[in-house]
Amino acid sequence: MTTFLAPVLEVHRQLVNRGADVDLNYALELLGEVKNGTREAMLRFYRPEPTVAFGQRDAKLPGFAAAEEAARNHGFEPAVRKAGGRAAAYHQGTLVVDHIQREDDAILGAKGRFGFFGELFTQALKSLGVDAGVGEIPGEYCPGEFSVYGRGPAHSIKLVGTAQRVVAGAWLFSSVIVVENSAPIRAVLTDTYAALGLDWDPATAGAAEDLRPGLTVDSVEAAVLAAYAHHAELVYH
Repeated sequence: MTTFLAPVLEVHRQLVNRGADVDLNYALELLGEVKNGTREAMLRFYRPEPTVAFGQRDAKLPGFAAAEEAARNHGFEPAVRKAGGRAAAYHQGTLVVDHIQREDDAILGAKGRFGFFGELFTQALKSLGVDAGVGEIPGEYCPGEFSVYGRGPAHSIKLVGTAQRVVAGAWLFSSVIVVENSAPIRAVLTDTYAALGLDWDPATAGAAEDLRPGLTVDSVEAAVLAAYAHHAELVYH
């Protein structure tokens, strides 16, 4: 697997959440700092507050206000992210991994990064016993060519959604891994997608622990770091 990583990555664990919008926008602040050279290439790990992150296209739909209300009724804070895609939901049973690094021509490798990180997260989940793969599954929420899914006894479920932000001289690759407690995510997506008038199959929403009982966010974080360690030196901060 060709690496897209800097040789050294700083690992930052964010232990205090500051709200859906602030945490989303903080990734963009970090992107600016890495681009300007005031920060080195880095990984940011955090467990988000309950959030429904809508895409730019969602915000333009007539049902967007109703979708925001539906999210709040489920205890999820609505936010609109700068990256593309459709609505995705997450909470503290999920792990967000923001990878940020400088690149002279950040646009050139954009599609390749999707494939690389899809395989990286697939290998991390496989190391924990999850039968994982890369690709869009029929009816998934926030569909993407490089989603990471897990194969279950009856059907496959989406486990990792990825998005990318590219600026001149740097890139941010953000991934959300659903590990624990999938029921609230399935419920809030059912109502928000209905309000937006978007079709999807709620059976595609799940968590890694649905396939391998006992998995935790901590164990998945450790597996992701182990997968990264095959490609780069990790420096912990």
